[in-house]
Amino acid sequence: MKSYKFTINGNKYSVDIVDIKDQLATVEVDGTPYQVELEMEVSKPASAHKTVVKVASSPKPQAVQSAVQAAPPIPKVPQAAVAPSGGSVIKSPLPGIILDIFVNVGDKVKQGQHVIMLEAMKMENNIDADREGVIKEIHVKHNDSVMEGDVLVVIG
Repeated sequence: MKSYKFTINGNKYSVDIVDIKDQLATVEVDGTPYQVELEMEVSKPASAHKTVVKVASSPKPQAVQSAVQAAPPIPKVPQAAVAPSGGSVIKSPLPGIILDIFVNVGDKVKQGQHVIMLEAMKMENNIDADREGVIKEIHVKHNDSVMEGDVLVVIG
């Protein structure tokens, strides 16, 4: 098993590559297992290229670029407080698993209202609305694994 430390948008992650078979890799990110699909064959020396992977076990696959060997940290990019649809986003404050979603699209919420329950480090964490508004989008569902900074909900 190979272990790597990554810094992505200022967030540090510990990644263990458990197994690679053909174009499918089993990895653990901060202890959470993922199946990832490799976009290209890993045949060059590890320090010579980057590999693009897709998370195959997530219902909403997303591409994750990562250097195979130690790479300089990715510069911190300012996060927009406004979602493309015109609302504000609620992001995951830490990696974890979605235990419950207390709202539906179209629901009116008040500032401080619980919208999501996130399990992280064996603790239940309430994720609250940061402002009053209407739920425009929900980007997760029950039992989804999320990383720090992932968009959970958009409030308009």
